[in-house]
Amino acid sequence: MIEIEVQNETHQSQERLRFAAVPRIGEGIRLQSPDGFWASYDVVDLWYQKAEYGDVWVPYLHVRLTPAPHAAEVPHQPAPQALTQPLGQPMAQPLGQQQRGQPMPSPANGNGFGVQEVYPFTA
Repeated sequence: MIEIEVQNETHQSQERLRFAAVPRIGEGIRLQSPDGFWASYDVVDLWYQKAEYGDVWVPYLHVRLTPAPHAAEVPHQPAPQALTQPLGQPMAQPLGQQQRGQPMPSPANGNGFGVQEVYPFTA
């Protein structure tokens, strides 16, 4: 086991931990946060300093919390027309509806099965 001084940039903390192998720069490691939860950290820097005792070089790690993936972000979408009109004014045509009796456009792939669909007529 190798005892390594870990300096955590995210929590501004420093502690000594034991590792089976010295992690390399760019690798990820799992550490327990001060709140008790486990999180992924990226190794930002690795250096060695001579120990105060004997002819021994001690490894030091500088780590930072791994940023969350951006896949969960929702792109900005403009507000629908119904929300941008002043209150109390009627809309020209309800959103998503056509005039009754008008044929529905055929699917984008052109596969309308030879029959043109019509919205159901209800009174």
